[in-house]
Amino acid sequence: MKQPHKHTATNLLAVVLMFGLTATSAIAQGKRADDAVRRSNKASGVIKAIMGAPDQGIPRDLIGRAEAVVVCPEVLKAALGIGGRRGQCVISRRSSSGWSTPVYYNMTGGSIGPQIGGEKLDIVLLVMNKDGVNGLLEDKFEIGGEAGVAAGPVGRTVSASTNATLDAGLLSYSRSKGAFIGAALKGVAITPDNDLNQDFYGKKASELLGGEAMTATPARVRTFPQTLSRYSKR
Repeated sequence: MKQPHKHTATNLLAVVLMFGLTATSAIAQGKRADDAVRRSNKASGVIKAIMGAPDQGIPRDLIGRAEAVVVCPEVLKAALGIGGRRGQCVISRRSSSGWSTPVYYNMTGGSIGPQIGGEKLDIVLLVMNKDGVNGLLEDKFEIGGEAGVAAGPVGRTVSASTNATLDAGLLSYSRSKGAFIGAALKGVAITPDNDLNQDFYGKKASELLGGEAMTATPARVRTFPQTLSRYSKR
């Protein structure tokens, strides 16, 4: 007569444990979703701040030509003998239906030299051709390695004198303490943050950026592609 009670207690414990695991998983997914929203909003804010001063921003016709835009807000550049960079990036690529849903990446890199200090930089990369987009689909995209990179021009329009620069295929910019410049960026790599991409979309970065069948953009992270659309009409 006691055996059924033991089974009942065991089953009840299993239900409680399952409920606890489900609740913990839901909380973790909620935090990851909040992280995706935060990163999308920060990236959008960087573009808005840069383009708010047309004479000092990225030429709109350049964004109009770009195949993808990479924004890495508040990249930490620290140095004490050996320098390094680390940051979180948001990427959107152009498709026939507009800019894709935000896709999440990380930036890492380093340099060696007599240096000391630290600062935070907002970094923007314009990917100007299909080869650059294909590089983003790899597990590791090395800037200045596989991808030719040049400091991007700043101002309202692109003059004929910058045509040679555009051949690089990847244009880089940085902003620190309000100053925005085209800056050569080398020795860093961009890698997919597939933990976040999988948690938020259920897909890897290569699935989100590859092909023409773009994933629908969730309303909570729509601000980034909408901001790009505002400044990049062809």
